[in-house]
Amino acid sequence: MTLDVDITARAGAFRVAAAFAVAPGEALALLGPNGAGKSTLLAAIAGHAPHAEGTIALNGSPIAASTPPERRRIGLLGQRALLFPHLTALENVAFGPRAQGVAAPEARRRALVHLDEVGLHDVAGRRPAELSGGQQQRVALARALAADPLALLLDEPFASLDAETGTQARRLVTQLRDRLGIPIVIVTHDPLDAVMLASRTVVIDDGRVVQHGPTAEVLGHPRSRFAAAIAGVNLVAGSGATGNALQAESGLRLIGHGDALAVGEAGSAVFAPSSVRISADAGTAPPPGENSWHGTVAVMEAVAGGVRLFTAEHPELAVDCPSGTAAALGIRPGAALAFRVDAADVSLRRDADAPA
Repeated sequence: MTLDVDITARAGAFRVAAAFAVAPGEALALLGPNGAGKSTLLAAIAGHAPHAEGTIALNGSPIAASTPPERRRIGLLGQRALLFPHLTALENVAFGPRAQGVAAPEARRRALVHLDEVGLHDVAGRRPAELSGGQQQRVALARALAADPLALLLDEPFASLDAETGTQARRLVTQLRDRLGIPIVIVTHDPLDAVMLASRTVVIDDGRVVQHGPTAEVLGHPRSRFAAAIAGVNLVAGSGATGNALQAESGLRLIGHGDALAVGEAGSAVFAPSSVRISADAGTAPPPGENSWHGTVAVMEAVAGGVRLFTAEHPELAVDCPSGTAAALGIRPGAALAFRVDAADVSLRRDADAPA
């Protein structure tokens, strides 16, 4: 069962357009900043919001825009469980089949099966107030599955869970993905969700797709500031220069591995903050050249195991420094430093719209 989406959805005056296909047993991650249109897109696919134009299809069969959610067979699970407080866990899960006209005994049987799938058979008689947040979210997942969906949409389902419960929930979704063999779309801000669950990732910003590809490529060489931030890497835009280099407007000249950029061709470079080497005295260091620059420390932030530096000259670049190194070099705001990154640690790509 394949889910094909090529629509423009709207929420008031805001519009979001996206096109993608999700294969049976595949999970696709949707990443993007707040307000990018991710939830609007999922609501339109599930039938909870109108889509202005385009098509949604399951296994090649189009779903009319007027088709109500309960007839689409597309499950939607949000950040909040939204269980009926006056119903037990079993009754909440049985609600979907009952709404589809399934007789009460059969609906209860299906509900027990799905509660067992999510490891909650023993709490079937409890109401939501008697369940933990993680248990409520698993009941909501069982409720979505009880409606026998042909595709499943997850809208930041782990955002409200603590680290341990979130890990358990991701493991559960992985198992369900592999067992059910249905298309799954996951909206998330957490790159861990994309890495653990999704073979491909779509990045949406300001209502449009800005990157789409294998998760390893999207997070390994992001093409937007948002994706670079969540992937934890520096993104430098520029154009091709002589010597297979990328020349940035800031003056940085970077060489690396990946695409060979033609002179003047738009492209970008990516490298990790931890890959940058620091010299204490910019005054005695060689002049900036390929993969090197000078800067005056303007901001210092604590990170695990050290500090993250930003300079006044290149405020868009983060540099991570171990605590011991920072102390040994006497790094502080106002310090003039020299920086260098090896070519082996720099990824170069041409812009997606540029010809190959």
